Amino acid sequence: MMQKAIFFDLDGTLTDSGEGIINCATLALEHFGLRVPSREEMGVFVGPPLDKTFMEFGVPAEKAQEAIDVFRSRYLVVGKYENHPYPGIHDLLKRLKAQGHRLFVATSKPEETAIDILHKFELAEFFEEICGASFDHSRVHKADVLAHLLTKIGGAENALMVGDTEFDVLGAAAHGIATIGVSWGYGKVEAMENAGAIAIAHTMDELFDYINK
Repeated sequence: MMQKAIFFDLDGTLTDSGEGIINCATLALEHFGLRVPSREEMGVFVGPPLDKTFMEFGVPAEKAQEAIDVFRSRYLVVGKYENHPYPGIHDLLKRLKAQGHRLFVATSKPEETAIDILHKFELAEFFEEICGASFDHSRVHKADVLAHLLTKIGGAENALMVGDTEFDVLGAAAHGIATIGVSWGYGKVEAMENAGAIAIAHTMDELFDYINK
């Protein structure tokens, strides 16, 4: 078996962070007096960079950072813990690690927050590096995060991305990395397929098998 370098997204892939993210996005929309859609519609806040999503919901571009600041005022204290690992993820990572695969996290969530969450849920120990967005905006999108991570580890052969949105697929493709999508997150399967995902896993066992093909 050939060992792989596997880059995992965080929100919607390793942990179900929807409750906290949606609660904090709701607070920000209310701050601007904007309509708060259904929680199902608000699921698009999970994963992509916040500024883009806030603008899609009516926040003016020049106010996007203010919306993010309101979001973070709750998220960094309460919202990040309104979250839990998906059932079976701990065992999946343990199995992959035992096979000798190199595991990494590449998330659009701020890096310090991602590290805190992964330690909280006892997942950090499985990963060689945890890389996320930077508060200075030098790393925002998935392609930026992967570029930084690849530089940090000196590149990676036989690499795979695992994520739940088309943003994961497209960000990885910018570096020539194929993506396995997962259906248990907040993205749409059709969007991931259209973006070029090589497979869609519906269970942890399916994901394990796809990684080992």
